[in-house]
Amino acid sequence: MPVLNRIADRADEIAEWRHDLHQHPELQYEVHRTAATVAEKLKSFGCDEVVPGIGRTGVVGVIHGKKKGSKVVGLRADMDALPIEEITKLPYASKTPGKMHACGHDGHTSMLLGAARHLCETRNFDGTAIVIFQPAEEGGAGAKAMIDDGLLDRFNIQEVYGLHNYPGIGVGKFAIRPGPLMAAADRLQIEIEGIGGHAARPHRAVDTVLVGCAIINALQHIVSRNVDPLENAVISITIFQAGTADNVIPQTATLRGTARSLDAGVRDLLEKRIVEVAEGIAKAHGAKATVRYSRDYPVVVNHPGATEFAGKVAREIAGDNNFDGATVPVMGGEDFAFMLEKRPGAFIFMGNGDTANLHHPAYDFNDKAIPFGTSYWVRLVETAMPA
Repeated sequence: MPVLNRIADRADEIAEWRHDLHQHPELQYEVHRTAATVAEKLKSFGCDEVVPGIGRTGVVGVIHGKKKGSKVVGLRADMDALPIEEITKLPYASKTPGKMHACGHDGHTSMLLGAARHLCETRNFDGTAIVIFQPAEEGGAGAKAMIDDGLLDRFNIQEVYGLHNYPGIGVGKFAIRPGPLMAAADRLQIEIEGIGGHAARPHRAVDTVLVGCAIINALQHIVSRNVDPLENAVISITIFQAGTADNVIPQTATLRGTARSLDAGVRDLLEKRIVEVAEGIAKAHGAKATVRYSRDYPVVVNHPGATEFAGKVAREIAGDNNFDGATVPVMGGEDFAFMLEKRPGAFIFMGNGDTANLHHPAYDFNDKAIPFGTSYWVRLVETAMPA
């Protein structure tokens, strides 16, 4: 079955919802306007229950089918934006300086709202659909916060599904794979202490800038020389802070970054070697390094049965030629992983077309994708729980 006609007819209205959300981006758990908008719409659609405040600012809607069977399926969308200055100059561009929807969560939220309205109107399924609107996907582990607040048990969710737009995949196309789909996302911080001094007398100092550069270079050899070439891993240092004046060798320096992996053993190896390399390089220079390694998001692991089911639904919407059931894993992180650790389910990519990449100041969710994503959600519920 292709895109649902009723949803195609309403695509412009759903896009208007998105444009409103796009103009008012909010970060992490501070999604108060967005959450209020979502809750108001869910109530107006006729959801059987609307519960705000799950995981601080998450919103949950409960929709019963015509037959109240025992099966319960959860559908999740994320609501938060990013601390990025938008450069699109669109008529609906962000009105908040330094914040923008640079990952398409405005589109995800709007599509799930569109699906919720359709499901409330038709109720052509036997069971219960739980629509989950989550805060703080961007580094705040909002999925875990909602789980810790009782999301899965309180609403008796038995299966859970997620979706993310993907620039570079054509609009109307879907991609998925069983097993690892997205990487574990860990954070690292390295505090370096040397001996400060005059920049004209470096022999009397231990230069933390030089030590930091040596550590950064050495860390890159972990992936190329310690990790099995057939495994996947990334170490990126993204922040280097040191110094306050051009004639002073700084006493301290700070490095911060991320480590990504798709395998538990590789994850352990990265943590072990990052600590060893940083401490060893610093010691060799007469400095000291203190490493803090934080395990943030786990690997997104799609369950085989749920992945096959989600793929079947996507193929019905997009057609066989627009579906990839064995897509390559990506090293980006996603906190939907926490939900897949607790319940069977699957995460799928939906094409956003030839647009700027995610987290880019020129990115914009592609409204042409709305009928496909919204139809996917509806058909997933109706197929999982046929009336």
